[in-house]
Parts: sequence; C-alpha cells; structure tokens
Amino acid sequence: MGKILLELGVIADDLTGALMVASLLQKEGVYCPLVTSLEALDNLDERAEAVVIGCKLRVASVEEAVAEARSFGNMLLSKGTKRIYYKYSALFMSTDKGNIGPVSECLMKLTGADHVLFCPRWAGCTVYMGRLFVNHLMLHESGASHDPVTPMTNSNLVEVLQAQSKVEVGFVPLSVLHRSVSESRKFLKVKVKGGTSFFIADALDDEQDLARIAELAIDMPFSTGADGLPVYLARLLVKNFSSKESINILPPAPGYAAVLAGSCSGKTNRQLKLFEKNYPLYRVDLLEASRDLKVVEDVIDWAKTRVAVSPIGVATTLDNEGVVRVQKKLGREAAANLAEDILGEVTARLHNLGVRKFIVAGGETSGKVIGTLGIDRLTVAAFDHLGGGYCHAQGADPISLVTKAGGQGEENFFAQAIERLSLADRQVT
Repeated sequence: MGKILLELGVIADDLTGALMVASLLQKEGVYCPLVTSLEALDNLDERAEAVVIGCKLRVASVEEAVAEARSFGNMLLSKGTKRIYYKYSALFMSTDKGNIGPVSECLMKLTGADHVLFCPRWAGCTVYMGRLFVNHLMLHESGASHDPVTPMTNSNLVEVLQAQSKVEVGFVPLSVLHRSVSESRKFLKVKVKGGTSFFIADALDDEQDLARIAELAIDMPFSTGADGLPVYLARLLVKNFSSKESINILPPAPGYAAVLAGSCSGKTNRQLKLFEKNYPLYRVDLLEASRDLKVVEDVIDWAKTRVAVSPIGVATTLDNEGVVRVQKKLGREAAANLAEDILGEVTARLHNLGVRKFIVAGGETSGKVIGTLGIDRLTVAAFDHLGGGYCHAQGADPISLVTKAGGQGEENFFAQAIERLSLADRQVT
C-alpha cells in the first residue's frame, strides 16, 4: 500500500510497552492501531493517524534488534511517517550489551537526525543530572537491580547508554530545560557541534518538563523515551488529528478466561497471591520442568477440569530467592527461555480448550502469548485503571487480552481484568 502520512510511528521494544503507548494515544483521541509484523504495517488501516509497533527488541541480540528496527523504520518512512519514536522501558532496562544505543544509532542514521533525545520519564520514574530515580530511590537501589533478565545496577544513564553506544552521550540538565525552547535548542546545537549525539533529558514533572521536551522533539525526525513523551507530542499535533471518542469496552471474545504470568516482579507476586485466594492457580516449578518434559501435559490435564468452571491461572513467577536459585542451576538465559517456552505452549493448548480471554503479566510473556496466537494487529482501548493493556483481535474467532508489565497494576489487577473482559461479553447479550 502507498503513503498515508502518519504523524507518529512508535517502535516499542516490547508488547506491553507498545500497548501502553497505543492506549495513551487513543485516550488523546488519536486513531492508533497496534501491529506486530511488517505485513500488518504494510496493510495499515488508512484511517490511522499514528501507529505503534510491538516488537521483542529488549532481550534480542544487538544484531537482531537493529535489523528488526531498521525494517520497521524503513517501512514507516515509506508510509510517509513524519516522526519515529523508539519506546523503551521507563526503567531503561538495558545492560552494557543492551540494544537501546545500537537501535537508536540505527534509527538516527535512517531518519537523518543529527542528535537524539532520551526521555525515560514516566509514572514514578524521574531523571535528574542524568541519573534515574524510581519513587525517590536511585535505580540501582530499586527492585530493578533484581530483574532476572536485565538487572539495572547503575543509575547513571549517561554511563549506561555510553557503554552500548558508539556515539558520544551527554545530558540536558533541568537548568537548561527550564530556559526558553530557543535557548535549549542553542545548547543542543553547541553540544552537537562539539561531538555529542545522544542526550539524556532530565525530567521531574510531566506538565512542565515533558511538555518542554516535546517542544524540543516535535520538529525532530527521531526521538526516544518511555510512555509519556508520545502523549505530549500528540498534544502539540492535536490540530492534525481528527477528534475521536475514547473507547474503554472493546468487542466481545466469547470463551473461557485464563491468567498467564511470567513476570517475577514483586508486584506480580503479590497480585498472584491475591488471585489464588479466589481462583485456581498452577505454579510451574521451573527446576522440575527442566527435568520433566511432560510439564505442559500436566498443566493442561489440570486445566481441563477447571477452565469451564472459572477463570484459571498458570504462572512461572518466582520471588527473588527463587529467581536466584533457578538461575544458579539453569543459567539466566536458559531459565528465561524455559519459562517463555512453557507459557507459549500452554497458551496454544489453552486456546484449543476454548480460552479466548487472556490476561498476561510480563512484557516478554505478552509478546510470546500474542505471537503464539498468531495475532499481528490489535485494536487497543483507551488508557484507564487497567494500565493500557486491554486489546482485541477481531476475526472469525476473536480473542481479547489484557496485558501488563510486571510492575504495573493494582493488587487486584487480575480480577479487574477478568471483570472487564466479562463486561464486554455482557454488553452484547
């Protein structure tokens, strides 16, 4: 298909982040589909004013991540996309061998940008003097340091990004950001002339700091950050969008409901403890599963007698001690791959049992589930208390999902998600 002149194309490094941004843009009245494949992007709805692409870049190899980002970037440009935004976690989940730097270098070159802003400001996450804080704790003092895949042990984002980048990294301090836009641009121009290409942007406050960063980024062909900046870009572009009503209830997906949890965050652990007080939950023992190839059969045998009675849950989730124990035995990458493979196979088998409502905890797990189900385009509901992960795949056999990043959601998130999906069914009966 030809050009449709998109105002904004977002490449997200995981699926839950993609859904979050799409839902926030939908709330702003922007018609913003979500796709996960080049084919779906090429056949994008011509009504689209923006698009979000859900990728699996965060834990991919540098070579794979750059190749995928380049492919999507080229197609976005062929669609006449005016601005490309690379979305990553507000926790900047990326080690010294991570992908944020290499992907950004690729997209910077592709778009012809001479410098790039990095703005991970989002709920609970602030940046000051290039350091990332999480609820007033420095990043390395927060739970992010225990992440089983991308442990964040350095709060200095300039150092984190520099370690994985070929170009020079600097930062934009608040003192500069709080000057006029023209003066801030002069600061950037001088730094770029001096050899700096990447800039971590300080940001403490949404209305003041994010809004100012958006003003700096609005005329750039490429920028990066977490979930919040696209909202402020959209507000500057509001005159270019057709005003649309926010939708919080999507079409129904008749069938059973299941929770699938792969995240090992403290929040997901607490949510599961509350969930299993009211619903059956199968906790997969990864060490046992590494020795027993029949674990999926065991899960499905267990599910067969329960799924028609009430929503069920299947989890590979562990607490911090469990994560350390399993990684020590299996290795970090092998443990993560095992959990993902199990939940992927369980997803396919639960679908065969009639599950059409999936509630998923964890960004990588969400990507695995949606990939397993063969979904490459989604309609996304407007952001609300579910945190932006409510979406629907239309077709002859529709499927609805509510996904969440590990650290998101209220304690009763799973019950809230089940109720929302059930409400969609009731509205057509």
